[in-house]
Amino acid sequence: MPNRQDCNLEANKISSQLALTFYYDMLLGRGFEDACAQMYYRGKMFGFVHLYNGQEAISTGVIKSLKTTDYVCSTYRDHVHAISKGVPPRSVMAELFGKETGCSRGRGGSMHLFSSFHRFLGGFAFIGEGIPIALGSAFKSMYSQQVCKSVQELDVTVCFLGDGATNNGQFFECLNMAGLWNLPVIFVVENNQWAIGMAHHRSTSQVEIYKKAAAFGINSCEVDGMDVVAVHKTAKEAILKARKGDGPTLIEALTYRFRGHSLADPDELRSKNEKDIWISRDPIKNFQSYVIRNKLLSQKQLIKVKDEVTQTINDALQFAIISPEPKLQDLHKYVFTH
Repeated sequence: MPNRQDCNLEANKISSQLALTFYYDMLLGRGFEDACAQMYYRGKMFGFVHLYNGQEAISTGVIKSLKTTDYVCSTYRDHVHAISKGVPPRSVMAELFGKETGCSRGRGGSMHLFSSFHRFLGGFAFIGEGIPIALGSAFKSMYSQQVCKSVQELDVTVCFLGDGATNNGQFFECLNMAGLWNLPVIFVVENNQWAIGMAHHRSTSQVEIYKKAAAFGINSCEVDGMDVVAVHKTAKEAILKARKGDGPTLIEALTYRFRGHSLADPDELRSKNEKDIWISRDPIKNFQSYVIRNKLLSQKQLIKVKDEVTQTINDALQFAIISPEPKLQDLHKYVFTH
């Protein structure tokens, strides 16, 4: 049944190694997106580019709780999800530059990252488009075990979606099917309070999204999406439940995007006061304070991580710059398969 999770950092203890993993992953995600903004405004990237700044605790907390064999299905705000799942930053950056070495061979761009090797099922340009894809992935896991008699434990699929997608018909249809078939899927709603330019509370009759799952008999909860430890704890419980064959979970993670909807958005609809309140709860800065206060990591270790992240991002940029463009004669390559 619906419930609110304990979102107090101090209430949940993690190991120093896990703290290091979380800090590196969140910092890499933030730095990568900042680099994307610089490249976009320099004319190195084209089209729509949607950044993830402010939401890093969700990607890290959820995806770093998965096994490499599990699946992730994203949205058009997919760069950080892909990196958290293991897609190399080089490969993601090259894709954003439209280069042949990109994870989608330069054909997908910002909103269509994909990697079958890393079981990253893609970013999707249309609202809620990835939800039925994630459902199919979860069905495959269940089918492999129940029909094909696989002795392997269930692979779990995580489906990320935004608050705006929860008013779409396919969201309800897929929740119904997931509940009916008891599928190993976790729906993670990244409620950043705004669906492009529409405030969440103005667009839905049930503001608390996690409560919508009750109609389909699906367990659900609300968690502080600015707290990586709380997200991790919540995700672990949902993943274990799904892997045991006990069905789906819907997690509503309350968060906020620090930039506009896309880099083409001047972000004039949200008030400065609202932004300042959420930015004061920056998940990376708060986590830094947490690890120092609890003596999980030292200042020296944090500085080392920052240096490593800077090197990784610079390497990704250099790789993207020198990588070749797709060849004209390969225009139709990868369009069809035999």
